[in-house]
Amino acid sequence: MRIEKESKKEFIKLLVLFMAIITPWILGIAYFSKPADSVAEHSIKLVNYKADVGSRVDHQKFLILQQDFKTPQDVTAACVSCHNMAGQDIMRSSHWTWAREYVTESGDTLQLGKKNMINNFCIGVSSNEARCTSCHIGYGWEDENFDFTDSRNIDCIVCHDQTGTYKKFPTAAGYPVNEAKKFGNTLFQAPDYAFIAQNVGSPSRQNCGVCHFVGGGGNNVKHGDIAMESNQASKEIDVHMAIEGANMDCVACHIADEHNITGNLYSVSSDNTNSITCDQCHTNYPHKNQTLNDHSNKVACQTCHIPKYAKASATKMNWDWSSAGQFNEDGSTLIKKDSAGNITYHSMKGTFVWENMITPEYYWFNGKADHYLLGDKVDTIDAIQVNSLLGSYEDEFAKIFPVKVHRGRQIYDPVNQILILPHLFGKDSSAYWTGYDWNKAAKAGMKSAKLPYSGQYTFARTEMYWPINHMVAPAEESLGCSDCHSRDGHLANLAGFYLPGRDRSIFLDRVGFILIVMAIAGVAFHATLRIAGKRNN
Repeated sequence: MRIEKESKKEFIKLLVLFMAIITPWILGIAYFSKPADSVAEHSIKLVNYKADVGSRVDHQKFLILQQDFKTPQDVTAACVSCHNMAGQDIMRSSHWTWAREYVTESGDTLQLGKKNMINNFCIGVSSNEARCTSCHIGYGWEDENFDFTDSRNIDCIVCHDQTGTYKKFPTAAGYPVNEAKKFGNTLFQAPDYAFIAQNVGSPSRQNCGVCHFVGGGGNNVKHGDIAMESNQASKEIDVHMAIEGANMDCVACHIADEHNITGNLYSVSSDNTNSITCDQCHTNYPHKNQTLNDHSNKVACQTCHIPKYAKASATKMNWDWSSAGQFNEDGSTLIKKDSAGNITYHSMKGTFVWENMITPEYYWFNGKADHYLLGDKVDTIDAIQVNSLLGSYEDEFAKIFPVKVHRGRQIYDPVNQILILPHLFGKDSSAYWTGYDWNKAAKAGMKSAKLPYSGQYTFARTEMYWPINHMVAPAEESLGCSDCHSRDGHLANLAGFYLPGRDRSIFLDRVGFILIVMAIAGVAFHATLRIAGKRNN
């Protein structure tokens, strides 16, 4: 009987040990194998956002706006006669300067931005100003002699027009047309300045989208997550802009203080300043589920809540300039399109790859970026990163972020080992879109940028990184546990850290296996003792 009592004690000990070992494994498997919607059933607390319902000024009552304006600058003069500090505020903003201060690793302070950086879409502004500055909030930026200190050159109505009738002409350095004129298949009418000036207000989605929806040469080309469909968005496209939902305008999040509009575009911005975060409205703990809230330490809200982008219209994912310059047999422009009507080849610009309903790529991002600066020497063994997002698992400020990566091939000087900024737009023979001579275009563009050109060119692979912030999905469509915590999940290629459900630890696997074997052996040993005890009795 004494042997049997001792055996029972040993059995209980082994059973407790076995349960202590196996329970965490069972719970872990159960947790990480939950279907995607099992944790998505939660409510989001929206506590800080309030729609702008302030009173509006009736500009039709102002006598100064009831005149026959001859030029758009006359409209600006009328605006600043009342808004007498607005001109100074705007001329300090990055929408006007197309640049921001950037402090290099060596401590030097540079003015960096769209006006003097390179990209892998339309490449660069220098020598191409009259085409690029159709999206500048000014009039007449045709070359390097533009006067950034003259407030009369500010275009107030491009951001504040509420009539929907005002349009800049695509090749007129920010000016509208004086008389009806066609560009492609679009007819541009001369604006009725008095009518527009009397009907202005807070910027709408349409005002912002005039430039931001069509950046890069067409709808949704550049960003992938903001497009013309945002004007009439459904909840499936974006819960924030949805007409039947919050129906938020861009300025609801991109709040302006003295015309400094918050928000960063990391293709041209470097520092984590003036940025917008989800917790401004939703707080750091928006979920009822504490496990989800804990994820916010290392996972950006956008990662789970924007599982797809380019939901309606496709976005450009690859731009190969090296194939440009091919024409039809009769010498006319060669244009090819896919079944959705997206241009896949154009004589002026080369070959494009489009995609929609895209799963983002994922990177560690701490809110800061690095950039290729014009004149930087770089080899072409790997793709040249025109910009790169900074951060890592060890970085306390970094989080996993969804990203659009735009890849391309663009002109490069193999002797000087620098990317070339070509002269593309113009009526002169050195402009590529006039003479289709890359050598002349490279020579003229680099002269304008005050950089050397060896006389030789090739084409290099490049990459640009665009964090995804828009096209937020309804809660029930957000990612679930198994979307990431699995071998082939969304984070399968994000290295540098251990992710349960995705990664294996040989050491832990062996320890667990040994403990399980020991537990089973203990149970078998106990059973043997019991049997032996009964026989002896």
